[in-house]
Amino acid sequence: MSNGGNPVNTRILAVRLGAMGDVIHALPAVASLKQSYPKSRLTWAIEPRWAPLLEGNPSVDRTVLVRRDSARQILASLAELRAEPYDFAVDFQGLIKSALTASLARPGRIFGFDNSQLRERAAGIFYSDRTLAAAAHVVDRNLDLARAAGAADMVRSFWIPSGHPEGALPEADFVLASPLAGWKSKQWPVSHYSALAARLRRDLGIPLVLNGPPGAAFPDISGALVHHSGLAGLIDATRRATAVIGVDSGPLHLAAALGKPGVAIFGPTDPARNGPYAPSLRVLRNVSAVTSYKRGDAIDESMNRITPDEVFEALRTVLGCCVR
Repeated sequence: MSNGGNPVNTRILAVRLGAMGDVIHALPAVASLKQSYPKSRLTWAIEPRWAPLLEGNPSVDRTVLVRRDSARQILASLAELRAEPYDFAVDFQGLIKSALTASLARPGRIFGFDNSQLRERAAGIFYSDRTLAAAAHVVDRNLDLARAAGAADMVRSFWIPSGHPEGALPEADFVLASPLAGWKSKQWPVSHYSALAARLRRDLGIPLVLNGPPGAAFPDISGALVHHSGLAGLIDATRRATAVIGVDSGPLHLAAALGKPGVAIFGPTDPARNGPYAPSLRVLRNVSAVTSYKRGDAIDESMNRITPDEVFEALRTVLGCCVR
C-alpha cells in the first residue's frame, strides 16, 4: 500500500449527511482516504437516519450524528463534532448545510467541489480548496475529490453492513422492487408492477416483492408481496433477493453496491451520472427521456413508456433465463 507521502496520525472529517444512495456513492472515496492515510483517524458526519449504513465500516473510526430538530440537538451535535480536532474535512455533499457542518468542525482545511458543480453554490464560500471533478459518474467525482484531498490509493468497492431480517420474505427465489423514490418523477407507474408480477409468476414461477419503509401504503398489486422494513431490513432483503428492479433511488444503489443482478429504470436523470455503479444491473431508458433532473410531483412520461414486458425481458436476459 502506498501512502502517497501523507503523514501518519492524520485526523480526517468526511461530510455526507444523506441520503441513502448518496452515502453509498461516497463509500469508495472515504475508503480511499482511509487507505491512503496510514494510521489516520476518520470521522464521518451523517444524519441519524442513514448512520446504519456505516455500522462496522472498517474505514470509519467514528461517526457524528448531525441532528437539527431542536436547538438542544444542534448544540449537542456541535459539541460532538468539535470533540476532536481535524487536519482537514471533505464535503462530498456540496450543500450549504454540509459545508456549514464542515466549517463548524473547525478543520485546518476544507475540500469541496468547484462552484460550477455545486447544487448550492453558496456552499463554496466555506471551502479552502475547490476541485473541478472531471469524471461523469458521481462515484468517480467523489473519488476525484478524495484524490484532491491527498488520496493516492483509489478504492472502487463498497462496504455494506449485513443488515438483519425484518418481516417475512419468500424462502425461495424472489425479485425485489422498491417502487418509491425521493421525486415522484423518477418513479415507475405502480400499475406496471402488477403486470410485471403476473409475468414473473407465469413465466419464471417466482414472486415479486415490493419493499417500502414502515407505514408506506402500496395499492393492491395482484401477485406481488409487500415487505415493510427499515434500512437494516432492506439490506437483508436485498442480499437475499435473486434479482432487483429499481428506479433512481437509494435501494437501487444499495443493490448495485452489493453486486445484485437486475434492471434499473431511468427517466429524467442521467444514468451516466447517477446510474448503478455495477455491470450486473441493466439500465432501461426510453428514447424520449430528457435529462432534466426535474423534481416533479407526477411520474415523468418517459417512465410511463417503459413497459412491463420490456422490464421482464431485460430481467430474464440478466438472469440468463434461469433461477436457482
